[in-house]
Amino acid sequence: MEKQIAVLSTGAIGSSIGADLTHAGYNVSLIDQWPAHVEAMKADGLRVTMPDSELHTPVHAYHLCELSSLNRQFDIVLLAAKSQDTRWLTEFIKPYLKGDGMIAGVQNGMNNAAIVDIIGKPRVMGCVVELSAEVFTPGLVQRNTDPAHTWFGLGELDGGVTPRLTELEKLIKHSGKITITDNIEGAKWTKLVNSSMILAPFGMLGLQSWQAVQISEVCNLCARLASETMRVGAAHGYKLDAIFGLSPEEFLGPEEKIIDKLLHTILGHLGKKGSRTARGVVLQDFLKGRKTETDFLNGHIARKGREANIPTPANDAVVELCRRIERGELKPDRSNVEIIARMLG
Repeated sequence: MEKQIAVLSTGAIGSSIGADLTHAGYNVSLIDQWPAHVEAMKADGLRVTMPDSELHTPVHAYHLCELSSLNRQFDIVLLAAKSQDTRWLTEFIKPYLKGDGMIAGVQNGMNNAAIVDIIGKPRVMGCVVELSAEVFTPGLVQRNTDPAHTWFGLGELDGGVTPRLTELEKLIKHSGKITITDNIEGAKWTKLVNSSMILAPFGMLGLQSWQAVQISEVCNLCARLASETMRVGAAHGYKLDAIFGLSPEEFLGPEEKIIDKLLHTILGHLGKKGSRTARGVVLQDFLKGRKTETDFLNGHIARKGREANIPTPANDAVVELCRRIERGELKPDRSNVEIIARMLG
């Protein structure tokens, strides 16, 4: 029987994956809470522009309110929501998930525990994603890393290799390169190291990655953020994992080498053209006037640091400055690096 697949929350990442899977011939339902985006997809399909190509495909798109009348149960749900939307959307989709169905959180942040709380560990699959994309116009996605330059890490929460893991690998490979790991939570924390020094910091400065890494003060802040995140992760038992398709050997050696590798690998995936157009997700949210994921990224690190009695002043400062931007007290601007410097003494 044909598998029923749902991509739940079709922002830039969800739309990119949903378009790839639909184009590959899978039965995919794209479900989202942005009415104009859903209506645009219904009317004219989904258009995904990439640095050197474009994918325009008809899709099955649905509003949240339409799901109850579809009379459909899903085998696989790819949850591509912002971290702050994880719990309510997992509760929302729970009645529509088959008893032996699974959810994979295709998200930033450490959200697996929240999903497990709601549907149980046996129905959760771990996923790490490195895909750069943005959507500002309904039905139109700017994808900065095409499938050849997109990466996913997949793994069972208990580290096993199972038929459903192989099935998910076969599915997701249409959207990017795949690494199977027996250390999925470690891989997600390693991605959090990367996210902690890129997403909110570059967003609060209003800069793209290629601009930010040319400023020595910003690079110093990135290194401090990553170092804090690595120490907090180690205190909680997370073991760094080779992500972004890098080899395990590239994660050996001094902390400074690992941080530099994590900081610059994404720029390589974006390429010259992509790096000049890509905007990080936190910056996108600032431009849209939306709440960001910062509290679930740098804020999560700070909370875990307090649990382990490890100071995280750099992550604390980034969280506070981003909150000030969200409240309208500041704007994303390069000068914010000076405010951070004063906050850190």
